[in-house]
Amino acid sequence: MLYVTKQDYKTIVAYCQQQLPFEACGLLGGRVDGVDGYVKSVLFLTNIDYSETHFSMNPKEQFAAIKDLRSCGFVLLGNFHSHPKTSAEPSKEDRRLANDRGFRYLILSLMDAKPVLRAFYLNEKGRLEEEKLVVV
Repeated sequence: MLYVTKQDYKTIVAYCQQQLPFEACGLLGGRVDGVDGYVKSVLFLTNIDYSETHFSMNPKEQFAAIKDLRSCGFVLLGNFHSHPKTSAEPSKEDRRLANDRGFRYLILSLMDAKPVLRAFYLNEKGRLEEEKLVVV
């Protein structure tokens, strides 16, 4: 399971809405207890592609964000990005680019009035599988 605070959920949604019409992206830091992940830090990054259908994170921002997470004693749990016009289902590109075992991949759909956030991870066969996401 992956646990995200209500406040972090709200800030992710707000950031992704601000980046419209483009996909937004960022990193998630926190701690791991067994198989459960606890998000303690959300870091917003620039989508250098400025695209409505895909994203690339700024490498300098990524490096600085990971350094910041480590200095706080957190581990990199995964990343998130938005789908401005489609569901919170991994696209073909999302599936192709997901290659880090132990990472969580969050997708926020903004296609409807109510945003939908879902979490995924790579299963033992290397396929993205949904993980239960709990907003606390």
